[in-house]
Amino acid sequence: MELQHFETNLAKEKIYPKLVRDNIPEIVGQKTGKEVKTRILADDQEYLAFLLKKVEEEAYELAHAEGREHLAEETADILELLDSLLDLNSLTWEEITKIKQSKAEKNGGFRKRILMLEKV
Repeated sequence: MELQHFETNLAKEKIYPKLVRDNIPEIVGQKTGKEVKTRILADDQEYLAFLLKKVEEEAYELAHAEGREHLAEETADILELLDSLLDLNSLTWEEITKIKQSKAEKNGGFRKRILMLEKV
């Protein structure tokens, strides 16, 4: 699959300040010829807040993805953010997988596609 950026007109994409991938300021600068204003998030709590805000943005983009390739790209963005969240909180994918498995054993997964229509 060839990597491509999917342009959208989603309002959540246009909200600043926002966390961006490491090379984005240089890429934007090269495309526009202008210097992009940035700052480094040194405080872990502030970084966490912006990571979570970015997860929300990417989840919104994922929910509005059109087609398999777009869905794959947005999912990859969320995985990148999850890697950063785990790293920031000294968690591993092994720990997360164990929790996922435990929850699946207790409550099941989503494979049966069950839609609850109302709570009795």
